[in-house]
Amino acid sequence: MKKRITAIFFYGLFWLSFFVLARLIFILTQYREAFEFSTASLLLTFRHGMLLDFSAVGYVMIIPLLLLIPEIYFNWDWYSKFVKWYTYIILAISSAIVISDTLLYKYWGFRMDYTPLIYLKTPKAAMASVTTFQFFAVLTTIILLSALFIYLYRKLINGLFEGFERVRLWFAAMLFFLVLWGSLLIPIRGGIGIAPINAGTVYFSDEMFLNHAAINVVWNVGSSVFNQKPVRNPYQFVDTAEAKAITDSLIKSTGEPVKLLNNSRPNILMIVIESFGSAFIEPLSGDSLTTPFFNRYIKEGILFSHFYASGNRTDKAIPAILCGYPAQPAVSVMKEPQKTQSLPGIVKDMEKQGYNSSFWYGGEINFANFNSFVKNAGFDQVITMDNFSPEFYNSKWGVHDHVLLAALRDSMKNIEEPFIKVVLTLSSHEPFEVPMDPVFKGSDDFTKFRNSIHYTDRSLGEFLDWARTTGWWKNTLVVLVADHCRRNSTDIQEYSEEIYKIPMLWLGGALAQTGITIEKTGSQVDIPLTILRQLGLDGDYPFSKDLLSAGSGSFAFYTFNEGFGFITDSSKYIYEHKLGDSVIREGKDPDTAGRNGKAFLQVLYDDFLKR
Repeated sequence: MKKRITAIFFYGLFWLSFFVLARLIFILTQYREAFEFSTASLLLTFRHGMLLDFSAVGYVMIIPLLLLIPEIYFNWDWYSKFVKWYTYIILAISSAIVISDTLLYKYWGFRMDYTPLIYLKTPKAAMASVTTFQFFAVLTTIILLSALFIYLYRKLINGLFEGFERVRLWFAAMLFFLVLWGSLLIPIRGGIGIAPINAGTVYFSDEMFLNHAAINVVWNVGSSVFNQKPVRNPYQFVDTAEAKAITDSLIKSTGEPVKLLNNSRPNILMIVIESFGSAFIEPLSGDSLTTPFFNRYIKEGILFSHFYASGNRTDKAIPAILCGYPAQPAVSVMKEPQKTQSLPGIVKDMEKQGYNSSFWYGGEINFANFNSFVKNAGFDQVITMDNFSPEFYNSKWGVHDHVLLAALRDSMKNIEEPFIKVVLTLSSHEPFEVPMDPVFKGSDDFTKFRNSIHYTDRSLGEFLDWARTTGWWKNTLVVLVADHCRRNSTDIQEYSEEIYKIPMLWLGGALAQTGITIEKTGSQVDIPLTILRQLGLDGDYPFSKDLLSAGSGSFAFYTFNEGFGFITDSSKYIYEHKLGDSVIREGKDPDTAGRNGKAFLQVLYDDFLKR
């Protein structure tokens, strides 16, 4: 029993040593970039990267530890030979990944994923990009790294797996190792929290190279292989040039926009509200009781009444809101750090104008790669649940909205202007546990959700009531927008318009006029360009239109897992890709709406694949 425990312990340590050395190899081979940073900064890549290293070790140990359980009873002679050859094979594969990555990173600027495997289908074309010297240098180094660790395994580890004694209390021993095997889930997931580990978990710096160095490249390749995305556009409807022409005609903004702001350098406070759908907003044909504060503030602001979410999840909404980048069916750009680092963004654009930036979220920042996204987006400061005392962790997702907004309020009592702040709420997310007595009676899911929306509305209202008394309010544009809505009954399909129709409300002293409604149809994707053009600025947002320009199209495009919806002032077209046809066609000219939506999706996915 003791010998088996010792063998497993040192086997895990062996693999951890391999992954630590792999990171050192990466840093040394990228010395031109690496040596621009201090030794302390480079050491932090090992500290933060350890989470992915432990996860990779957990994956490697799944099979050896699983087979060890029946081995206790059967006392297999071949077990040590199996572990030896299993290790040799994984070492060879891992070494190939580690060394190949050191070459590819110089060209790609991001850590290796499954992409090179695509090119192996055409080896001649793949080799055309590599010199003979590079090929043999990489091959030789792979062999040397593999040989080194094979030697270390034979010298230090192999003997530990030989000569296992029979165990008298075999049932207890098997139970122990079964529990141990199950506990591998902890390092594999990166802990016991809600959010499983992802590449963005190890991002810790504003310097992208340091974040990249922290990634365990073997883990990264394995993760991308098992979560492989299409490498060819599955939404190829028309000629590429035709699709691009249609898309460009939809988003072009001609002429000066209607000016709704009284100055060109306002502060920007953007509050993204979890699941805050139009069904709860009275002026949008919703009820009058759920969101009384929001309903009141509509009279003091500018309401965008025909407004839509880009997708049905927060990880799809945030890139749309901040980067003007639409959600994609089945995939999420936020989950791919190498893609999000290439996105445009309003935070980057405002920082060029001298704005201070911060992102506020009371939850787990590693969920769905949020961490890497906010780093790539360029925020100066990121506040998460880690910035709060555990005594405030009174929600499954983190700290409640009133706690987050109270901290935000305290931070803004003395604040340097101009600023752009982005706040993401969370209390109206499942399981809808909020710190207030229920206003609406009932224990069903919808009533709980409605109570959580009421709580968030109250928390926001109290914050806004305070904000109006501050000195910075008179020069601030406040943007309230939902991330999406949700299915409030089983009658609602995943593609239903109700899930995507959301409010956007502009408030603040920077508004030149109030109490008006903008009826032009638009979506979250349009937010960055619309705001920038109000400030007399522009930006490179290939899918964003200016909602306040007469020349841009009046439409909204959203996606669900296997299709898209395209909404105009007079038509509605919803397409299901597996079906290969529309599921809803309504209005005066749904055929044109369908053609436009397909072209938009085609161009979007081409862009997604190229990033």
